[in-house]
Amino acid sequence: MDGLTLGILLPFAGTTLGAACVFFMKKSIPMLLQKTLTGFAAGVMVAASVWSLLIPSIEMTGREGIMSILPATIGFMAGILFLLFLDTIIPHQHIDSALSEGPRSHLSRSAKLIFAVTLHNIPEGMAVGVALAGALEHNSYLPLAGALALSIGIAIQNFPEGAIVAMPLRSAGNSRTRSFLMGTLSGAVEPLGAILTIMLASIVLPILPYLLAFAAGAMIYVVVEELIPETQQGAHSNMGTIGFSLGFLLMMALDVLLA
Repeated sequence: MDGLTLGILLPFAGTTLGAACVFFMKKSIPMLLQKTLTGFAAGVMVAASVWSLLIPSIEMTGREGIMSILPATIGFMAGILFLLFLDTIIPHQHIDSALSEGPRSHLSRSAKLIFAVTLHNIPEGMAVGVALAGALEHNSYLPLAGALALSIGIAIQNFPEGAIVAMPLRSAGNSRTRSFLMGTLSGAVEPLGAILTIMLASIVLPILPYLLAFAAGAMIYVVVEELIPETQQGAHSNMGTIGFSLGFLLMMALDVLLA
């Protein structure tokens, strides 16, 4: 399997393996473990946003002074606003909340849970796609090994996401197979987004610094708006902080050592 195919499939494999937890775990994830895993995912996403996306975005400009950070600044804010827009128009519900977000709808709680995680996965799929596209054309700024490090990091943090989606679906009365399939489905947007971005590589390359920063902004939005608040509510918030630290350090090490 070549590096490009591996980079596309790894994040989806992480979600699939996480969703498979329904076959050998109880009907719910202990809150302490859930907080730790959510914090871990947040740490991976923050480190990936900095080392795999924002720094290459700045380096690619080849300029000095304020012009060197202009594409990163514009792209980052565009990513924040894009996820804010999706958060507003897509009905979804988070695992630890009894209230729905977005427009009112008659969708089931299970469907809204899947939409919530799909929202998380959109920027991750974009990030992998633009990183791989950048590695194919701008290897000096973003080597393929660096893009694969991003893909590995996102795959690792997708494992707890897959479990955190599938296990509550099982607790809600769905069969193990249905819970697994729905949990896996929540990660399908990532390879699709990556493939689409790579197919449009010739179009996106001129604005690649903006797109890298866009993906970073979208991921940071998810971390600040959703993941960190989930880790800090109620008991075991300290484990969320520890999980964040471990995820951040792991992704930092992967990016620096593999790039």
